[in-house]
Amino acid sequence: MLDLWEPILVVNFKAYETAIGSRALAVGKAIERVHLDFRGSATIIVAPPFTELRTLSSSLEVPVFAQHADPVELGASTGAVPPEAVKEAGASGFIANHSERRLRLDEIGFLVEKARSLRLRVLVCAAKPGEAAAVSVLEPDMVAVEPPELIGTGLAVSRVKPEVVTDSVVAVRRYNRNVVILTGAGITTAEDAEAAVRLGTSGVLVASAVMKSREPEKTVRSMVEAMLRAIEKRETSRAQP
Repeated sequence: MLDLWEPILVVNFKAYETAIGSRALAVGKAIERVHLDFRGSATIIVAPPFTELRTLSSSLEVPVFAQHADPVELGASTGAVPPEAVKEAGASGFIANHSERRLRLDEIGFLVEKARSLRLRVLVCAAKPGEAAAVSVLEPDMVAVEPPELIGTGLAVSRVKPEVVTDSVVAVRRYNRNVVILTGAGITTAEDAEAAVRLGTSGVLVASAVMKSREPEKTVRSMVEAMLRAIEKRETSRAQP
C-alpha cells in the first residue's frame, strides 16, 4: 500500500484539455520530476481521468489515483467503474465524494471498506467541517475539506475562509486521530498551500493551478517547497519550550 509522507499534494487532472492523451502524460512527467526529487520527504499524487489511468500508472513513478470510483460490486453495472477496475488499471487509490461526484454516506462507507480490502488508498472529500467529521468516522486514509463555492475561483479557502480549515481539523480530530487532513478549493499559489499547512492540515488538493499552468513542474515544486517550510516552522515551534 502507498506510503503517505507529509506534506501531501494531490493533483486532480479533472477533464481539462491537458488531462487527455499525450498532454496528460506530459503533465504527469513534469510532476514526476518533482516527485523523484522529494521522494521520502513529501507525497505527490496525480488523479487523471479513467481513460488515462493505465497509461499513467504504467509510465510514471508518481502515485496515480482515480478521480472517482462507483459504489458497486462487479457485475451488470453499465458505465460504472468499480474499485476493482481502478486496482486493475494500476492505480494506488481513488478520490471519493468530490463535490462534482457526490455520494451518500453509506456509499462512501462501502467504498472505504472495498478500498481497504483491495489495499487501495482512498481520499474522501467533504464540503464543510461537519461533513468532514462524519466521513472521518468511516476511517478513510485522507479527508479533504473543499467548500464547493470556492472550487475553481482562485480564492483559496486557506486565505478567505481559514476558519473552515481550522474548524475542520478540530471537528475531525474529535472522532479520528489518525486520518490525514487535506485542504482544497481555490488553492492556486505556493502561499496558499503553505497557509493550509500552517492551519493544521497535512497538504492540499489542487486542480486548475497545475493543469492550467504553463509550467506545471515549477508550480508543483513551489507548492511542495512551501509546505515543507511550513512543516519545518511548525516542528520548530513545537520543539521550543
